[in-house]
Amino acid sequence: MTSDGSETIVQRFGRAVAGVVEAVMPSPFLFAILLTYVVFVAGIAVEGAGPTQMVGYWSDGFWDLLEFAMQMVLVLVTGYALAYHPAVRRLIGRLTAVPNTGAGAVVLVGVIAMVVSWVQWGLGLIVGAVMAREMGRQAHERGMAVHYPLLCVAGYMGLGLTWHWGLAGSAPLLMNTPGNVFIEEGVVDGLITTSQTIFSPYSLALTTLGIAYSAVVLYLLSPPAEQCEGITAFVPESQLGDGTDDETGADASGDGTTADGGVETTAVGTDVDRATFGERVDNSRLVGFVVAATGVAAAVYAFATQGFGALNLDTVNFAFLFLGMLVFLRPSAYREQFYEAVGSTGGIVLQFPFYAGIMGMMNSSGLSQTLAETIVSYSTPQTFPVVAWITAGVINFFVPSGGGEWTVIGGTILTAAQDLGVPPGKAVVATAVGDAHTNLFQPFWALPLLGITGVRAREMFGYTATMLILLIPFLALALTFLPY
Repeated sequence: MTSDGSETIVQRFGRAVAGVVEAVMPSPFLFAILLTYVVFVAGIAVEGAGPTQMVGYWSDGFWDLLEFAMQMVLVLVTGYALAYHPAVRRLIGRLTAVPNTGAGAVVLVGVIAMVVSWVQWGLGLIVGAVMAREMGRQAHERGMAVHYPLLCVAGYMGLGLTWHWGLAGSAPLLMNTPGNVFIEEGVVDGLITTSQTIFSPYSLALTTLGIAYSAVVLYLLSPPAEQCEGITAFVPESQLGDGTDDETGADASGDGTTADGGVETTAVGTDVDRATFGERVDNSRLVGFVVAATGVAAAVYAFATQGFGALNLDTVNFAFLFLGMLVFLRPSAYREQFYEAVGSTGGIVLQFPFYAGIMGMMNSSGLSQTLAETIVSYSTPQTFPVVAWITAGVINFFVPSGGGEWTVIGGTILTAAQDLGVPPGKAVVATAVGDAHTNLFQPFWALPLLGITGVRAREMFGYTATMLILLIPFLALALTFLPY
């Protein structure tokens, strides 16, 4: 905002884009259905496939991502459970009490979401969503002007920038998995290790500079106070709560009492003193600790003996599953939080088969290979990272799954990189950037955040689209000129 209280050019641009998107954007599920028909028509027009063939490709591919979908659901659910642990909620409450301005609040939520998403994207997505809601609630109570849709965008920034070249990034972890599809097909001779991708200086510099640049943009986008819409414009005040306890009044202190000071009961509603042996075991911190410590020890042993070579989707899920059990301790408490977390994945479970069908049409018709090869054909060794970024960004609109997308275009990207003399790790990271970047206009992964924050996709995706546009010059320059 300028000194006289008028809008800056960045604020006007953000408001204009938000207005257009809010007027035209469909629901996430309808978005997936519309993309299905777009690919159906493109396969007929570009590849010459018949309508019956395209329907067959769609139905054949509909269930192809079930294993990967389950991996993604576990990433999200284990992250969700950790994010909703009372200790984490209390920490979030303390952090959200720090900012004194709406712009500062947006920046804080965005930075934390991006940092945590680099560690584990499911945890980062839910932490970002919970922080956005809690920040909105506190701003309302304190009379601090903050634009709630932009707060929600800040909470989504981890999925829109840092996640795919972080510790749970699908493409880097897949390439570090022994016997992966690219080794089996002879595209690469061996593993592309995480030291070449996630922990490369190229990737680490991109992460640091990207977070800093995004923080500045979020600050500049924050509207003037008189144009801010607070949380109560989207969430009824009666549903805000006090931000300290969950809705069930579960044991937040760990001392056997509920949030209202009553005696803790078991899952079937009996007092602890009258619990059966099975119920006591289910609520035993000792049992929970032994089971959790065994799993955590197994994960630690894997990393101790294999180093970062142990880092893949399965080990990440394994580690976070037992880490969640370790922090909750009581098996019943973790089970209940886990069950609640599963509800946040409903939209993903519903839509994943539709995107698998889209991927089936793109792969079987040759459309994905034609698209990738056409875009990559214009690259040189210097421009290849930018071309890989653009390619992945385009494909991500139709296949919003980092691992699923990488299986579609990874072979073309890696082969082109080898032909041009580009390090394969650099090619993987550049592709991961494109996939993450266009999540800012692909509402699929925002579904859990939308449920937690109470906003609709069209109410926040105008600002995510603005972030997507304003990140383009930074990413183009960084991918081109950062040394590998």
